[in-house]
This record gives sequence, C-alpha cells and structure tokens, in this order.
Amino acid sequence: MSEAPYEVRVENVRRVFAGRAAVDDVTLTAPAGKVTALLGASGSGKSTLLRLIAGLEPVDGGRVILGGGVASAPQAMAPAESRRIGFVFQDFALFPHMTAAQNVAFGLSALERRARETEARAWLDRVGLARRADAYPHELSGGEQQRVALARALAPKPRAVLLDEPFSGLDPGLRADLRDRTLEAVASIGATTLFVTHDADEALYVADQIAILRDGRLVQADAPRDLYERPASPEAAAALGAINRLEGEVRNGVLSTPFGSISTAAQDGPATAVVRAEALAFAASGAPVRVIARRPQGAFDLVLVEAAGAVWRGHAAPGDGPPDGGEAQVSIRPAGAFAFPR
Repeated sequence: MSEAPYEVRVENVRRVFAGRAAVDDVTLTAPAGKVTALLGASGSGKSTLLRLIAGLEPVDGGRVILGGGVASAPQAMAPAESRRIGFVFQDFALFPHMTAAQNVAFGLSALERRARETEARAWLDRVGLARRADAYPHELSGGEQQRVALARALAPKPRAVLLDEPFSGLDPGLRADLRDRTLEAVASIGATTLFVTHDADEALYVADQIAILRDGRLVQADAPRDLYERPASPEAAAALGAINRLEGEVRNGVLSTPFGSISTAAQDGPATAVVRAEALAFAASGAPVRVIARRPQGAFDLVLVEAAGAVWRGHAAPGDGPPDGGEAQVSIRPAGAFAFPR
C-alpha cells in the first residue's frame, strides 16, 4: 500500500552555477496529491528546481521541505534515494542493457523476484506497452521509451513524482495520448506531481496549480483559471498566451489605446496595457482598424490589425471580419484586458 503523498515546499531556494543564479530565491508549495506545472522558457530554472527537489543538486540557499521534513539545506542534504520521489528525465535515462520490464522492475527491490516481474509487467500494461516488455531501449521508439520511463518512476508508488518535459519531441497525437495516460497513472497512486513544461496549453490542461518561472525567479503561482484571469504582471499574462502590450497613462480609471479603452482600478499614472489576443474582437462598433494580415490557425484565424501606427494581434473565427487590406471595427473584451502600473 502506498504512503500518503508529500506536500513539497521550497523556501527561498537558490542555486548558483558559475556565478549565475539558475534558481533565485524561489518559494513555492506543491500541494499534496495535486499536479503543479512549472511553466517557463528554456533557461528559466524549471529543470534545476526539479533536481533540487529530487536531491540531485545541492541548494546554495534556502530549504527543500518534503512532507514537513527538511530534505535539503546548505549544510545538510538527504540522499536522493531516501526521498521517495519518482523522476522522469527528458532523456528517459533507461538502462540500455535491461529490457523494458527489467528497467521497470529495477526500483521494486523490496519485492521478491517473481512479484517484481509481475508488478513491472502490470505497469507496462497500464502504459500500453505489455507487448514490448522484453524489448531493449534501442528497440523502442521515443514514445515507447518515455512510457517505460514513466512506468519505472511510478511502479514503486512514490510520494511525489517529478516530470521534466515528459512529452517533448512526440507528435501531437502521441503526446495527447501519453499525457492522458500519465495523468491517469499519477492519479491512481495519488502522488504529488511537479510537471515541467514550456507549453502554456499543456500547463493549463494538466495542472491544479501553475507556477511561472522567468530567469530563475518565481513570477506567479496560482490555480490555472485565477492565473489566466488575474495575472499579477505583464510577464505572468504573457506566459499563458499571445498578448498585445502598450505603454500608456491611466486617467480617471481609464487607459486609452488605439484599439479602445481599458477600465482599471489602477491609480492614475504611467501604466502598461496588456490585452490578450483573444480579447480583441471584430465588432459592430468600436475602434476603426485596417486588417494587414490573416493567418489560419485551425479553429481560428490570427489577425493582425493596425490603428494609429500600432499593430495588434487578435483572434477571429474563419470568415469573421474582412480579408487582408480590409477595414473594420474592433472592441476589447474586458475579461482579457489588464493595466499594470509602471
């Protein structure tokens, strides 16, 4: 029977390489039994933070706390193997001389040999690889290797699971299938999960909480809906999708743009307007614009519109609004518009 999941907490954690802080004063709590997505561009500190939690890297400052106990501090560090954490690496890190079943069985040393093999094959079946149990890593596709790595991480029923961009490099169909299998498998053992991704749509899909990292620092952490609707900064807003940004001035609770006005509770003074692309819409009345480009994006068109020398991006249903070179009117939907004091 698996143990209760950890609450994973980092407090003012810092890690420095060659004089540069890869993780810089980050404080974050991953609630027990929930999925926390770490979202950010390459070099934002996501993978380094996972390695600090796993005990694969020491901290230069702050603490890593697992289930209430200090696992890492500058002068003390619990061994990685004692942390009851499963880790799926970007490069899978499978043992090349072992079959898929043997790779999964590797972490089940507490079981007798026959029980170990039975459990390993059962986990491979759960990730759709029962027929490949006796194949070696070099005989498996990238997607199959990733499934083996996932089964190996989850088979010992860890108290926390760390997934470092587990679906990168997979085609969209396989990516969606493996993502759903992963969420189902993680939920079945109830483990606390930290999931690294640079894909905002993926973070919104998988997570109970999203933590946005930028240049080694935590920008904002919140539930996906709250983060989308109430970003704390332009950087937080930009992390969850395409935005338009304009420097302006708040006067009497209104920030004016060439594409319409934004009502705001911000105090009068210099401010940054941020409008999500999906919040700029063609309307029967509004600001006059010229459409300078339309690009099909499947379910919607990406539309570039120009007004007063400024160019903004919007989303429109195919056939909604004029083609390239046409004139129209647009409005700004309040739910996707924000003003941040400078």
